[in-house]
Amino acid sequence: MNAPQFILALSFLALSVRADDWPQWRGPQRDGVWREQGIMESFPSEGLKPLWQGEAGGGWSSPVIAAGRVFLHDSVLTKPTAHERVRAFDAVNGKLLWTYAYDVDYPEWAFGADQNGGPTSTPTVAEGKVYTLGANGALACLAAATGEVLWKKDLAREYAVQSFTTRASPLVDGDRLILYIGGKPGACLVALDRHTGREVWKALDEPATNSSPIILTAAGRRQLIVWTASSISALDPVTGTTLWREPLTTTSYDCNATPVWRGERLLVSGLMLKLDDEKPGASVLWPENRAPLKRVLSNTSTPLLTDAAVFSATNKGDLVCLDARTGQQLWRTDKVTDRQSGPSIHLTPNDGAVFLFTNKGELIRARLSAAGYEEISRVKVIEPVYPFGGRKVAWTPPAFANHCIFVRNERELICVSLAVKAP
Repeated sequence: MNAPQFILALSFLALSVRADDWPQWRGPQRDGVWREQGIMESFPSEGLKPLWQGEAGGGWSSPVIAAGRVFLHDSVLTKPTAHERVRAFDAVNGKLLWTYAYDVDYPEWAFGADQNGGPTSTPTVAEGKVYTLGANGALACLAAATGEVLWKKDLAREYAVQSFTTRASPLVDGDRLILYIGGKPGACLVALDRHTGREVWKALDEPATNSSPIILTAAGRRQLIVWTASSISALDPVTGTTLWREPLTTTSYDCNATPVWRGERLLVSGLMLKLDDEKPGASVLWPENRAPLKRVLSNTSTPLLTDAAVFSATNKGDLVCLDARTGQQLWRTDKVTDRQSGPSIHLTPNDGAVFLFTNKGELIRARLSAAGYEEISRVKVIEPVYPFGGRKVAWTPPAFANHCIFVRNERELICVSLAVKAP
């Protein structure tokens, strides 16, 4: 253990705060909230130095953290055959613990420097098992401790999944592993026994998107919410039966946001729904004008929903605040990131403030309210390397766990401590 890691360990003991895992897409409860305390209020003027750095490859999959390990799914773009790999690192020092790798047949375009071919789906860790989904539908269940393959499936062969369409992150629900894959016939979503890989149910015949599904409870029913290119649908997570469906036609690549739920409101990018409290169902609250551009606030980022307001990136690079009841714009600021093509602002609430990670590789701590944007501190945590629109961007959302931020680009995986230093 080096000096910074030793100091970090001592600070954890001094603060007596709980360290939480981040075992799946958008955290323990799949809601994008970081609930750890003992996090620094502002960043030091000299910046933040990584605790450790590791090599990373292609793809957009975020790291996940569980039981002292960091798991990353990426690609090695070597011709003629690319490789996808899942690796486990020690969360404290970055030591590589194991690697699971396999060959993949990527189309020629995926090898381009401006394409970043690789997995988009973020792994899910549950009860000592890691579930990973590759860009071409290679599904694996691995032992988190050793990387041993417990079972695997070729979803492209079993469900006619097309290349680079398995982009949503696996969802564990009890003994079921729910996958949003856009398969055929009638296999837009499939649920498998997560211990064996056996099919439990399949549902919907709609084109898949980048949006990952969630499970909420309304009208006394647990409902699996999925945003396809044709609809927002609610399914029974146990049987796959459709409970309700709201038609919504959008291009697959615009559907990147994860649905966000709070009380009776369900926000899907720029469309707010009211959930029925008596029976499974939903009605549109806003906007009244339902043109496609009015329904997508950002094609890179998931919005933040509070009781009073919606906060979201826009496709122009602004951060916007909307009234949660009406959708009316309350304010807009261009102070977060640049106003160029391909902006992203990933919002992570923590202890009364919000962390904002931008396409510039910057981490911002700010207070957001209906009254306005108050920036507290800003620091560069990783260098953008992916070329887009004449510049370079860092698009992959980070993970937050163990009082640290874990962030990647197409070259490296970095761990930076955000813990308050011991007095």
